[in-house]
Amino acid sequence: MKVRILVAMLATVLTAGVVSAQTTPQGQVPAGEASLGSVSLPRSVMADGKALKAATYQVRLTAQAASPVVAGQSMERWVEFVQGGKVVGREVVSIIPAAEAKDLQPGPDAPASTRTGSKVEMLKGNEYLRVWINRAGVGYLIHMPPAAM
Repeated sequence: MKVRILVAMLATVLTAGVVSAQTTPQGQVPAGEASLGSVSLPRSVMADGKALKAATYQVRLTAQAASPVVAGQSMERWVEFVQGGKVVGREVVSIIPAAEAKDLQPGPDAPASTRTGSKVEMLKGNEYLRVWINRAGVGYLIHMPPAAM
């Protein structure tokens, strides 16, 4: 009986530790991998030098820092575009913690408060596709040029 109680207590403590390690406080950048949700790309783009077709993808933040490190830029990592459980592309993402988000200029059609969501839009005369994902108050910006048609 004592062994069962001890095992149950140990399992509870270990499970609580794993759950707490997987959660990130509001507005803070996750230290490891994290799912950022899904996005629909309206056109084919170049991601990490390879074509990524127009489709809906799950976007996953990796723990891998982008390199070479750019002076003054410490918040860049890789994201993976996943489809059917398989990584089909990756690109560098710029991460904007909640503490710095207040310094951003919202667009004219930006909602008053976006805690969670995404927006995909063409920028600068159709030269770049920007994917803007907001999760728990942290912004994730991915910029990709359109693929040659």
